[in-house]
Amino acid sequence: MRDFAACFSENAVQVSEVSCSPHISSPSRSPSPSIQNMVTCFYLTEICGQPRLVAVSWCKNLMGQGLSVNLDDDPSSSHCACKVDMRSWFFWKKRGSKAFEAGSSTIEVHWDLFSAKYGPGPEPIKGFFVAVVADRRLVLLLGDMPEEARSRTNSAGSLPDPVLVSRKEHVSGKSLYTTKAQFTGCGRPHDIVIECRDQIGEFREPRLSVRIDKKMVVHVKRLLWKFRGNQTIVVDGLHVDMLWDVHDWFFNPSSGHAVFMFKTRENNCKSWTSASSPSSSSACIVSKLRHEEPESSFSLFIYAWKNQ
Repeated sequence: MRDFAACFSENAVQVSEVSCSPHISSPSRSPSPSIQNMVTCFYLTEICGQPRLVAVSWCKNLMGQGLSVNLDDDPSSSHCACKVDMRSWFFWKKRGSKAFEAGSSTIEVHWDLFSAKYGPGPEPIKGFFVAVVADRRLVLLLGDMPEEARSRTNSAGSLPDPVLVSRKEHVSGKSLYTTKAQFTGCGRPHDIVIECRDQIGEFREPRLSVRIDKKMVVHVKRLLWKFRGNQTIVVDGLHVDMLWDVHDWFFNPSSGHAVFMFKTRENNCKSWTSASSPSSSSACIVSKLRHEEPESSFSLFIYAWKNQ
């Protein structure tokens, strides 16, 4: 797939206001929703006085659930804190800890997923905790068991307040892809629906539509010709650059996937597509967020595979 941002022109950017967009009802026959296979969340926290990224990945397959925690934004890095396969017969792996050295610091990862409850996706929704400790200081805590986490880790200080700066989702489906996203720290979660369907009529022409909270914000006709593009929408008062690349859906269907990205920015900043030296790597995007205001920077990547 080509350089993601380089495929788009700043002149093509349009602005849509979510709260003012007309409600467009879905067809009477709704396709099946997508299935999340893997989710990776990037949290900006402070370790030994320095801003660091912690990547937490959840996966789900026929064999069971999986969890991995990585320091910084490279899942293939040697700083992989832990990787756990939570198969139904591996009860002892659902609760544990692991330590490793990162520079002059000792990093510990503690987890308790023994009583975790899951929704349709790979992420637990309650009854769990994942904690990252650096030099006996709790720097990242996920889940709804803070007291158990503090007792297990023997950590000092107040509970951490990390910032979610990016999220990557790997999903599969036929034509409908759904997720939720919170674009600001104080905002509410929004329902996002991405749909790619053939036009009903004499000429069957693929179309792309994106809805946020049931309101149409992006509608692309002649998708075979406009398989890459971008548009700016406004959510919670923030400008959000929405980019799509569905080239491989049509021209590499056997192994290709589409990429959708939502990236917040300040109202007076350039769109992400016009930034210098853009990169298609979400890891590079996340690394750039170190130098931005974290409360105004969030990106969502959706990698969508089409089931035939």
